[in-house]
Amino acid sequence: MNTISGQRPPPYKGRDRRASQPYPMMRRKRRIWWRRSIRRRARVVALLAILALAVGGLLVLVHGGKPPVDPVLAVRRASAALEAGNYHAAHDQAMRAADAAPRSAAAQMMLARTSLLLGQGVTAEAALDRALADGVPMARTLAARVEARLLLGNLAGAQDAVDRMPLDRDPAMMRMAAWLAAAQGGGGAALRQSLEDLVERYPNDARAWTDLGRSRFGAGDMDGAARAAARAAALAPADPDALTLQGEVVRARYGLMAGLPWFQAALRRDPYHHPALIQYAATLGDLGRATEALAAARTALVSLPGSPEAYYLQAVIAARAGRFALAGHAMQLTGRALYARPSVALLEGAIAYAQRRPQPAVRAWSRLVTMQPMNVAARRLLAAAQIEAGDRAAAFATLRPILSRADADGYALRLASRILSGQTDGASLIDRASSGQRGDAAIFLPDQPLGDMVIAAQDAPTDPTYALGVIRGLASRVDRAAAIRAALALVRASPGAPAAQMAYGDTLATAGRVADAIAPYARAADLTFDEPTMLRLVDSYQRAGRTRDAAISLGLYLSQNPQSIVGRRLLAQWQMAAGQWDDAIETLEGLREQLGLRDVALLHDLTIAYVRSGDDVVARRYGAAAYGLAPMNAAVVDAYGAALAAAGETDGARQLFDKALALAPGDLTIQAHRAAL
Repeated sequence: MNTISGQRPPPYKGRDRRASQPYPMMRRKRRIWWRRSIRRRARVVALLAILALAVGGLLVLVHGGKPPVDPVLAVRRASAALEAGNYHAAHDQAMRAADAAPRSAAAQMMLARTSLLLGQGVTAEAALDRALADGVPMARTLAARVEARLLLGNLAGAQDAVDRMPLDRDPAMMRMAAWLAAAQGGGGAALRQSLEDLVERYPNDARAWTDLGRSRFGAGDMDGAARAAARAAALAPADPDALTLQGEVVRARYGLMAGLPWFQAALRRDPYHHPALIQYAATLGDLGRATEALAAARTALVSLPGSPEAYYLQAVIAARAGRFALAGHAMQLTGRALYARPSVALLEGAIAYAQRRPQPAVRAWSRLVTMQPMNVAARRLLAAAQIEAGDRAAAFATLRPILSRADADGYALRLASRILSGQTDGASLIDRASSGQRGDAAIFLPDQPLGDMVIAAQDAPTDPTYALGVIRGLASRVDRAAAIRAALALVRASPGAPAAQMAYGDTLATAGRVADAIAPYARAADLTFDEPTMLRLVDSYQRAGRTRDAAISLGLYLSQNPQSIVGRRLLAQWQMAAGQWDDAIETLEGLREQLGLRDVALLHDLTIAYVRSGDDVVARRYGAAAYGLAPMNAAVVDAYGAALAAAGETDGARQLFDKALALAPGDLTIQAHRAAL
């Protein structure tokens, strides 16, 4: 302002105004910085507010969106889920009820009950303690307490709970007392007797029928197991335990396909029922449905994390697919929980042998032979691993029980000839293997004196194992009449045991009474239609001239067990014998996809089938492959010669026929081929 005139001066413009201000550039920058800082702070505050609102909304959705749990309603839902057979849903609702009302006796008792159904002993016992503290009478908790402590391996604690039971025990108390007595060394026979008394007294107790069926099934009483399992399933059609047992029994009696619907029914009730998942996965795997089996095994691991059975099934699936490293890793995850199972020893050895680790294979298969000393296949595997490990003396000792038999197979003979290479005995073994001739099957010689086995059988009259040893001992001494009498006595003592029926049929067959052996074999097949029973029944039908019945039996078996190697081999032989070459080729090619190109007998049959069907090109290839594996086998040499003859290679065929005749001079088939050429 003009101080003289009192008038406002005109405003500055452009440079003149900026020049009149002190430090004009510095002042301008300071104002811009403060404005930008204020804007940035506002944006940060707004962003933080938005994030806070989002997190708050999420917390409201997660926590505030759920209504409080009504423990009474949760217990009702748990009870309804139990009635529907969904153990896991019932357990989930019981957990909710117990969390919402820790002092609710009803919630804690429901939690204990559902925990026991899932095998969770720790959770069950803790829930029982809380229920007891909240006023539940001790008598109501005792049966569950015994079961929980049995799950934990606390036999002394379980006995303490049994000692506190009243004299007038209810069915649950009686059942758990019987299980404790068996766990303390009472044995399976005492358990079965207690359970039989229980179901006689309480015929509508489904849990007791299920336990009785499981006990009979484990003891080999298939008829009794079938009746108990059917009764349990009828009394508790929604119980997955009863349905799973029924599936196992039906599968053992009739075949793989027959058992599937029962496992599926159990899983419809409880999709995470671990026993049903394991049995379902195993059945699917044996049927060749690997993808479905793997899915079921993975679900079993969700149901029971760390399940050894689920890891074992995954190892089997991986080994069948040739992924042995993955199979070995899965087996490691099982720990030693399944160490005593023969199937586990077999798989462990197979994985190690496929990975060219003969020493671990020897250890695994030695364990298998110890468990099953009369298992011919196991002895062959062990001998092969021992040879690879450089222990030829042990390999020959392993094979000796097979070599002493007239029906020794060619593979065992070739293994033994490798051990005795250059020795006189080795040459004779090569001759036996080259001839391709096998004698009749005979009973394995027992490894104990007969007197010791008789004493053992007298000391354990309810255990059929000792009686079978006596029968085998009598038959090996050619005392066939005494063997038949002992087998008949075993059948009368255990009419529902397929092993007893098989032993009776075997004694009759070895005595030359093949027609009489059909009846016990048929009874055994009705109880358990497995591979050994099927082979005995089919063989006896054929020997008796009942070819139609033999074909029906084989057809029924293959309808339930379509992946059976033995069954399909037999079918291919019948198809070839009937001149059904296209059908035989289809069957044999399916076997080749499963077994590969290392099976001499299979390659021989493929050669013959393609020769007869007119495809000499493929026949020549299979014939060459078989000849490369067994150049001293007369049948293989003859088949390769037939393939060359069909392909027009006369000189090569003549040389092979001459060699085959030198190996088997009296073979009429080879003579006919040479003469035709």
